[in-house]
Amino acid sequence: MTTKAEELAGLIRDRAGAAPVALGLVLGSGLGHLAEEVDGVAIDYADLPGFPHAGVSGHNPKLVIGELEGVRVAVFGGRAHYYESGRGDAMRLPLEVLKALGAGALIVTNAAGSMRADIPPGDLMLLRDHINFSGLNPLIGEPTDARFVPMKDAYDPEMRASLTAAAEAEGIALRHGVYAWYSGPSFETPAEIRAIRTLGGDAVGMSTVPEVILARFLGLRVAAISTVTNMAAGLSDEAISHEHTKAMAPLGAAKLERIVRRYLRGLVG
Repeated sequence: MTTKAEELAGLIRDRAGAAPVALGLVLGSGLGHLAEEVDGVAIDYADLPGFPHAGVSGHNPKLVIGELEGVRVAVFGGRAHYYESGRGDAMRLPLEVLKALGAGALIVTNAAGSMRADIPPGDLMLLRDHINFSGLNPLIGEPTDARFVPMKDAYDPEMRASLTAAAEAEGIALRHGVYAWYSGPSFETPAEIRAIRTLGGDAVGMSTVPEVILARFLGLRVAAISTVTNMAAGLSDEAISHEHTKAMAPLGAAKLERIVRRYLRGLVG
């Protein structure tokens, strides 16, 4: 029996060609420029039944399939967040489609608040682990034993090493750290930030972790990079807002693009 993901993958192949996709990219708030650099076909989420209607400004809800630095990629210009619908599995179908298109790996990006003085706004952080501070999980309700997903090395060591090497080759500082997921949409309180710092968090945000859990459930290798847009609550005098996030994200986006391009060139080199 053909699944919904396979049906959508067939629709996408009809529009973008049958060649398999090697890698998926999920772009966070204010990081959509990279999708415009792909030589390929853009498909509105609205044309893909069951895809989320990304309802957050700063996202561009299109799936772009094509070539970037010689690698066939699928770029998700927007994501669905838990706080939009109360559904932790809102990105499950898009990631199932990604796998059906042939991809074996995923790079997730996000905008995040830093809890470390050595990762200021405009810098990047490569995730080496995460803390699911929300306690939510996108696999709740999954009936099979596949739901018991091991999360050791959820962030693929080989991909992390390659992205680190790409950053070094570009002369870009890429810190490694632990990302803490809060559900949002309200920002964290200073007390919550103190708590998560005590538990070992280095950056905080409202996304990424559900996609990582789902991707590992689907057997995809995963890496993730945060673009730091602000210091977390209580760590500076700046006013935190979504408008501020969108305004600051481009500071790190250019660095992120250079790292991703260098990484992709390494896959075909």
